[in-house]
Amino acid sequence: MGSLAESSVLQSPVFTKQPGSIVYPVETVENGREVVFSCEARGSPAPAYRWKLNGTEILPKAGSHFSLSGGNLRISRLNRDRDAGTYQCLASNSFGTIVSREASLTFAYLESFKTQRRSPVSVREGQGMVLLCGPPPHSGDLVFSWIFNESTTFVQQETRRFISQETGNLYIAKVEPSDVGNYTCVVTNTVTKTRVQGPSTPLVLRSDGDSPLMERFTLGDKVGSPAPSITWRREDGAPFPRKVDTRKTNGVLEIPYFQQDDVGTYECVAENSRGMNKVKGKLSFYAPPHLIEKPQDVQKLIDDSLVWECKATGKPKPSYRWMKNGENLESTEERIQVANGVLSISRLTLSDTGMYQCVAGNKHGEVYSNAELRVIAAAPDFSHNQLRSQTMVKVGGDVLVECRPKMSPWGVISWRKGSEPLQQTARLHLSACDQAAYKITKCVSEASVITTQPSTLDATVGESVVLPCQVSHDPSLELKFTWFFNEQLIHFGSHDGFFEKVGGHSAGDIMIRNIQLKHAGKYTCAVQTKVDSISVALDLIVRGPPAPPTQIHVEEITDTTASLSWRPGPDNHSPITAYTIQARTPFSLGWQAVTTVPEVVGGRQLTAVVIDLNPWVEYEFRVLASNRIGTGEPSKPSKQARTKSTSPKVTPANVSGGGGSRSELVITWEPVPEELQNGPGFGYVVAFRPHGATGWMQAAVPSPEASRYVFKNESIQPFSPFHVKVGVYNNEGEGPFGPVITIYSAEEEPGRAPTRVRARSLSAAEIEVSWKALPWNASKRRVLGYELRYWSKSEREDTASVQRTVGNQTSSVIRGLRGSTSYYISVRAYNTAGTGPPSSTVNVTTKKPPPSQPPDKVMWNTSNSKIIVNWEQVKALENESEVTGYKVSAPVMETNTTSVELALPTDEDYIIQIKPFGEGGDGSSSRQITIPKTAGQWRDRVLSQSTLPFGVGSSRPTRQCSEPFFFNDL
Repeated sequence: MGSLAESSVLQSPVFTKQPGSIVYPVETVENGREVVFSCEARGSPAPAYRWKLNGTEILPKAGSHFSLSGGNLRISRLNRDRDAGTYQCLASNSFGTIVSREASLTFAYLESFKTQRRSPVSVREGQGMVLLCGPPPHSGDLVFSWIFNESTTFVQQETRRFISQETGNLYIAKVEPSDVGNYTCVVTNTVTKTRVQGPSTPLVLRSDGDSPLMERFTLGDKVGSPAPSITWRREDGAPFPRKVDTRKTNGVLEIPYFQQDDVGTYECVAENSRGMNKVKGKLSFYAPPHLIEKPQDVQKLIDDSLVWECKATGKPKPSYRWMKNGENLESTEERIQVANGVLSISRLTLSDTGMYQCVAGNKHGEVYSNAELRVIAAAPDFSHNQLRSQTMVKVGGDVLVECRPKMSPWGVISWRKGSEPLQQTARLHLSACDQAAYKITKCVSEASVITTQPSTLDATVGESVVLPCQVSHDPSLELKFTWFFNEQLIHFGSHDGFFEKVGGHSAGDIMIRNIQLKHAGKYTCAVQTKVDSISVALDLIVRGPPAPPTQIHVEEITDTTASLSWRPGPDNHSPITAYTIQARTPFSLGWQAVTTVPEVVGGRQLTAVVIDLNPWVEYEFRVLASNRIGTGEPSKPSKQARTKSTSPKVTPANVSGGGGSRSELVITWEPVPEELQNGPGFGYVVAFRPHGATGWMQAAVPSPEASRYVFKNESIQPFSPFHVKVGVYNNEGEGPFGPVITIYSAEEEPGRAPTRVRARSLSAAEIEVSWKALPWNASKRRVLGYELRYWSKSEREDTASVQRTVGNQTSSVIRGLRGSTSYYISVRAYNTAGTGPPSSTVNVTTKKPPPSQPPDKVMWNTSNSKIIVNWEQVKALENESEVTGYKVSAPVMETNTTSVELALPTDEDYIIQIKPFGEGGDGSSSRQITIPKTAGQWRDRVLSQSTLPFGVGSSRPTRQCSEPFFFNDL
């Protein structure tokens, strides 16, 4: 039936106003204030209203602090413990009941700090440090600020100071003497507008000689000395949109008007002269549900069926539930089914009439959609199913004349033959003379009979099987075969080509190729002639791998084990012999097989313990079942479960170091992967001592992504050996140290300059420089190589180009220079600490550029077993070096004339190029010339540089003569 008319006098309830959530300050509650939740609906008859608190109906009584005014709920004499919760409005009339969206009542408050005093924080000058705020018990959003020395102004954020609005902590990078004093955390509740001050924390400078033990900082802290610069970037390299003002970040990246395009991984990069560090954060897009398909009001006849579909977008993907007249709809009857937002009701009754609501929700909210169902009665109507005026039937056969009027509910049916009523009997036999109501136009002596009638067949997935249907029949009648699968007509040519007809005239056999599990079921072969029809059914059993197991649960989890249970899926007619368990983490490449106890999980076992897991990692598990046919599809993943944390066991790899600036010990390592950190609060402990010392100095590096630590002390001698080891810790405790290795402190740059520096021009683009090497001795000033700086007469020395050598090399060639240009050159020794003093400067002028004109009119011909190649002499321009010879590549040979002799090619073609050279280097080359290998009669060729676009050596018409010729003669 069609949609309900909106203009009907009677109307089901529809909300025009729904309640919204309220946050109420506790201080106001104490002053006896009240709140009102609004609710309003239209409908005819006018709706009546009820309210629920946390799912329980509110029953206002005389003197109660709850009262109703129309649909509005008024709450007086507020009590935080009694009245906080979730409220819903229900509107009802004769059509049914609808429920409003949920609205919460919460109370905002901010208590005072419990602690009156805090211990001083001692820090060495130049270190980074953190002052903890530790806000008191509260409800509602907070804003944090800090006061320094009881000043009337707040601490301002800048490059050295940062206040986290997540924790309230104050971070200071590179502490200075001016930072000494008392710091007080100030907490403000944005709802109540109340403000409380914490106890002051004194900050003092350390004066002892102990090595500093760094404070532990959380992800996102910006510390360092000197104070680092902070920049942001996207990991995928995409630029920030114009709406992001990167000049204002100061450690905080603000993205206004957040959209789907802003999703991704972001990197915060902190950098100063000592090095660089970075952290990553992933920004995801979440959205509350939004309905895109809603059920519509309908009216249906008794015994009809109803299907309503409800669809919503959102992230995470919304789940659905249905309500009828304000109560959750449960599938207590087989005819009522609810699945994935679809409500279906078969064989409708008058009791199904009412108001229905689809509720789509995720963790960011819920949306409601209302629809009315009316189930009605209807008088009998034959207009859609009239009796046939003529029926053909065989003599002695049965005939069925259907009477199917449209009516609701179903009524009493009677028959008449002509004007006489027919008595109801179990069988009514018709003969050829029964033509008062039916006309018999043909009699058939032989009935059709299906001669093959198997009741059951079975097959294995991947096989092919023939379903037989052969018939004995009157040869004068034409047969029509029709097949049904689970009572649905089979359309041959579709179904992905699985079904194929293979029967002859009297057979309707079909073949199913490459059979799959979905092909199991009931098959019916129907045979029809003009006078009769027969059918036969058979069951096809398909054996295949088991269906996925269900109900995967993590029963118990430790730091390295997880106990799993599951339920078996259908075995698809072959007993399950074994189960396989797989796991997935945020760090794995897809699903991986895991080790279990027992090692082999048998087909009758529905539990197992997964072992050898990593602590403090989120795992998902799935189970696959196997039988003799194969392994089935995996189950749905279990809910994510995190293993327990424990102290770390894995130390960083590739600990090394060295280099750095004067008085520094630089220690580097590869960070421990997150999946091996075993718990939150992961960091590194760097221990080091000079060779020969007994006690270890230690420093904590709190960032799990850190890969470098620099210890600076003026007492460190250059290139001194240190014993170094790097350990790990987390909130559960300290882990082991790695092996002890030797790392040298920073060395001093070389103290002497190279001598006997000489330079000579090799060509227009090359200069060779030589010098006397410095002695390499046991002092702290190693020489790792030499640095050449060179600049032209028109350039400044501070813009000089640099070229380095490695090892004890005493000469080097500088290339890529300009011809006829004067260059200045100096040489310095270098090591990891830097470069030493420069040598005296030498000056040299490069040679004139090589000839720019290529050889022209290249000619080749044969003489006996030789090929003679000739070309015109190249003349250098005034500013170019003179031509002293030519290079011919076939292979490369040099000549100071304008011709060469070559042997005839026999194995492959010659590819020849000719270029002039002089003291300035090689000049421009001619184009390629192809001389084919020996084949048939040789003919002379002369090739002009200006006629080469056709391809040198190509098969063009030639003269039958021995003298040379040119392309422009053709």
